[in-house]
Amino acid sequence: MNEKVIMIADDAAFMRKMIKNALTTAGITHFIEAKNGQEAIDLYKKNEVDLVMLDVTMPEKDGIEALTEIIEFDPKARVVMCSAIGQDGTIMEAIRIGASEFIVKPFKTDQIVEVVTGLLSH
Repeated sequence: MNEKVIMIADDAAFMRKMIKNALTTAGITHFIEAKNGQEAIDLYKKNEVDLVMLDVTMPEKDGIEALTEIIEFDPKARVVMCSAIGQDGTIMEAIRIGASEFIVKPFKTDQIVEVVTGLLSH
């Protein structure tokens, strides 16, 4: 099985570490990290990424803007939106744009693993 590459885009370093630790328990070991939406877009375009974990609230470009540009660049991109804001409007907008899934913070380790491994198996 080829190694899956997960991009974690979140302005909070502790959150990126938490997601990495959770996914490492599922055997995922290749990560690309982005600190803001613009960096996520740039890194996505330069690397082969199997799935993106994208925070909604970030500097430079927020998660919705980053999601829009990533989907325009790659309509088949698998993107999981993560946010502490459990707003229905934001969730519906992200799904409309093309997000594969939406996780509300604080999330449990097994929830991240279940969503990510489920999307990667398709």
